[in-house]
Amino acid sequence: MFQRINGMRTIEFGTPGPSREKLVNLILHGEKRATAGLLTSDYEAEGEPIEHVGELLAIVDDDGTHVGTMQVTRCEVLRFADVPDEFALAEAEGDLNAADFRASHLAYWTRVGETVTDDTLIVTVYFDLMQ
Repeated sequence: MFQRINGMRTIEFGTPGPSREKLVNLILHGEKRATAGLLTSDYEAEGEPIEHVGELLAIVDDDGTHVGTMQVTRCEVLRFADVPDEFALAEAEGDLNAADFRASHLAYWTRVGETVTDDTLIVTVYFDLMQ
């Protein structure tokens, strides 16, 4: 189960340390407006439902401190091979198109022990920073 802060589910970005710090900073400075997760390991294994439009999520840092609140504006479950350019740009992690997204995220997920194929289901979440 995801932790709760002020009645909201928390959301963590990347892995603890420099990765998380970079991603949280991208959000707090208005650059990052989307994120992706693996349906099986990030949701089903945790027993968590997929985010829904309008849901507020508490962004947390490495210490679990609430550093911002985001509101989900769009959420889709897509095959890894079908993630569009639009998403890669909204995610703002340096990927210029869907091919870049697939290469960088395949490398990341492989590094953290996940197996990803073209048919792996990815949850794409678009959001606005509320505070």
